[in-house]
Amino acid sequence: MTQLINVDKNYLNGKWPKRQNNSYKGSYGHILVIAGNSQYGGAGILASSAAVYSGGGLVTLATDPSNFTAVHSTTAEVMLINFMDFSELGNALKTATIVVIVPGLGLAAESLRILRYVLEKINPVVPLIIDGSAIDLIADNQIKITHPKAVFTPHQMEWQRLSGIKISNQLPVANQAMVDQLDSIVILKHFQTEIYHPHGERQKIIAGNPGMATGGSGDVLTGILATLIAQSDSLSLGITLGTFLHSFVADQIYETESVVLPHRLIQQVPKILKDLQ
Repeated sequence: MTQLINVDKNYLNGKWPKRQNNSYKGSYGHILVIAGNSQYGGAGILASSAAVYSGGGLVTLATDPSNFTAVHSTTAEVMLINFMDFSELGNALKTATIVVIVPGLGLAAESLRILRYVLEKINPVVPLIIDGSAIDLIADNQIKITHPKAVFTPHQMEWQRLSGIKISNQLPVANQAMVDQLDSIVILKHFQTEIYHPHGERQKIIAGNPGMATGGSGDVLTGILATLIAQSDSLSLGITLGTFLHSFVADQIYETESVVLPHRLIQQVPKILKDLQ
């Protein structure tokens, strides 16, 4: 059995990245979020907004053009490109320091084309967060992920589709064996989310609540993760910080509100992150 580490506020004390006086927007990562078809445009808005509010220096959203107006009216700081324009997408992949792929992209043929293009063109040194529709596309098409810095963020049903492990059997030993086979970090989302490292430690986030069980919560996690990974000394630390921050902010909201609405969580991130720093 791999080592279990409980991650709480005290465990992360002193590990949060801080903004330096001698810095500029390029110092805090260029985050590329590829998300949101015409039906699920909110996924792209939430993920990119979360990246901005958690401190991303530059955030580009590659999405369906039908979402452009909504993004402009929601988060003016986000840059926009058409996710089906592979020339623009290719240029964005060249400058991105971290990539989030396809929450809310759906399972259409064009979505699979985008996924395959990103997997082919992404720089091996750039972390890749794989969420939502991308997980289903990988599972349905039996795509083998060889990217050395891939991070999967499935909820339990997505993990069942990707791993073949039924929800009732998603116990640490079975999960770890599949993570070792994938050879990628897996953030398994549920109450007190667990982070599995291939052939390494398992972390449990000592935060989280049932108010987070609402559509869009996972999209917010990807944006926060991207920013904290981009600003941390290591991929592993950034994942731990981002996952904890998401649940910790949600806990502060849940103290007085019965449902943790994703857009409310995003708005609270800057203040709570400052307190943690």
